[in-house]
Amino acid sequence: MLRSTRVITPEGTRAASVAVAGGKITAVLPHRTEVPAGCRLEDLGDDVLLPGLVDTHVHVNDPGRTEWEGFGPATRAAAAGGVTTLIDMPLNSVPPTTTIEALDIKRAVARDRVHVDVGFWGGAVPGNVPHLRPLHEAGVFGFKCFLLHSGVDEFPQLSPAELKDALAEITGFGGLLIVHAEDPHLIEAAPPAAGPRYTSFLASRPRAAEDRAIAGLIGLARELDARVHVLHLSSGDALPMIAAARREGVRLTVETCPHFLTLTAEEVPDGATEFKCCPPIREAANQDALWQGLADGVIDCVVSDHSPCTADLKVGDFGQAWGGISSLQLGLPAVWTAARRRGHRLEEVVRWMATAPAQLVGLGHKGAIEPGRDADFAVLAPDETFTVDPAGLHHRNQVTAYAGRTLHGVVRSTWLRGVKIADHGTPTEPTGRLLERQRTV
Repeated sequence: MLRSTRVITPEGTRAASVAVAGGKITAVLPHRTEVPAGCRLEDLGDDVLLPGLVDTHVHVNDPGRTEWEGFGPATRAAAAGGVTTLIDMPLNSVPPTTTIEALDIKRAVARDRVHVDVGFWGGAVPGNVPHLRPLHEAGVFGFKCFLLHSGVDEFPQLSPAELKDALAEITGFGGLLIVHAEDPHLIEAAPPAAGPRYTSFLASRPRAAEDRAIAGLIGLARELDARVHVLHLSSGDALPMIAAARREGVRLTVETCPHFLTLTAEEVPDGATEFKCCPPIREAANQDALWQGLADGVIDCVVSDHSPCTADLKVGDFGQAWGGISSLQLGLPAVWTAARRRGHRLEEVVRWMATAPAQLVGLGHKGAIEPGRDADFAVLAPDETFTVDPAGLHHRNQVTAYAGRTLHGVVRSTWLRGVKIADHGTPTEPTGRLLERQRTV
């Protein structure tokens, strides 16, 4: 049994005791409920008990680019940061997860090495339409595609015709397509990024490229009555058309990321390519629009897009550096720090970072503290602060845009199916499971 004066449940925050048996939450009881004989009590005092986070956008890069990351270090970082479930992206590993054979390889590498529960996205690339249904039946949670070069040659983008063919196939078996939405023609027409100035990189990835790509996806989703999810939204200009499409009944969901909500273009120093990601961190006014989109419910989820690399790939030239931000361990305090400053409650952060991502991928047993769900928890001291020291991060390469920042929210411990898997930032031995869509293996 876990007890706290502040337990975040779907009905709100209250003092409660949470009973656990067999890895499941069996009851949410009054705070001073008598502890049954033989039951162990973990009294958390005034620390907040919240559901373990569900991060549906993580690049583990394993196998094939394990010098960039790996299932061991990535899931240790997740556990230290209060994340109890992650879904691994299909690219940056070699082979990419575009066939059953590649999925089997990835599962074999991950098994027995994961500290949190891990599922997998499949990939939609040119020529693999015949592989989509078998991957779906094998339990991937959906399919990722790019509309422009992905950054790695082994995961090509889809042309408009290929996109429609893939989406029609995925819709036929009730699947989900998740899309890196930037228009390649507008990117090609923009001035290329070069040198150490962030303004050069920002100009190379205009908001209009996102807006045009999203408009196209809305039209295609409407035509095919398809489920489409927009990845890592950074353009606030796209929010009105997204809201209008959803009012019409278009089956569209949207995520954004901690770096878009907490970092701004104006503060990026010259040569600081640890801030480079695609689409890019934009201006403060645009960030305000994203926060309003969250408040209005137009943006559903906040997930990390943890995309690490080796330090040598973060050269000081924004045109040449690898684009990706590592934040798996820091997402909760980073978002909470910004959210509290803007008057948002911790319950809202839980909805964005645990409940909604679990709903997106159909993990009905994750993402909330209520009977029948997995006993996955994070214990947070929301008013305490810490300064980010890259040496304290568990992912393989300690490169982070958050270095030196003071954040609110210290993760005291993390629990997976009722077992403590991290204590004061130190993970235990790996006990995570591999997840399939609606079942575990």
